[in-house]
Amino acid sequence: AMAAPRRPSGGGLRRAPQDGRLEEINKEFLCDPKFSDEKDLEEKLAVFKEKYMEFDLNNQGEIDLMSVKRMMEKLGAPKTHLELKRMISEVTGGVSDTISYQDFVNVMLGKRSAVLKLVMMFEGKANESNPKPSGPPPERDIASLP
Repeated sequence: AMAAPRRPSGGGLRRAPQDGRLEEINKEFLCDPKFSDEKDLEEKLAVFKEKYMEFDLNNQGEIDLMSVKRMMEKLGAPKTHLELKRMISEVTGGVSDTISYQDFVNVMLGKRSAVLKLVMMFEGKANESNPKPSGPPPERDIASLP
């Protein structure tokens, strides 16, 4: 069989297996009793998955330093090398220099406030100025405020 010609932007193809893998991890989070009282967990996980895949990932399917660097620049909040390392170690607990999807979700759902989380929240707010019409906006209760 002939190899299919490579399209210059084969992003869609490379993403498919990863999408499936992250979907599996999302299912694990959905079944995790630790997060059973989390509001709209399924929607949140869907958003986290999109966000995670938006980072330009290394081929290991994890977010590395360069990926975080690019993401921060894209968000208009460039960081120094040291700050980036600190952000990653904040998310991973210092055990890894790349951020796995589990790390990412744990930080986003967790109680502690990490720089990455604040940035993501901020980006979310920025995107809300042009909301997609999906019914009435969710009511905000005081508890959900950061």
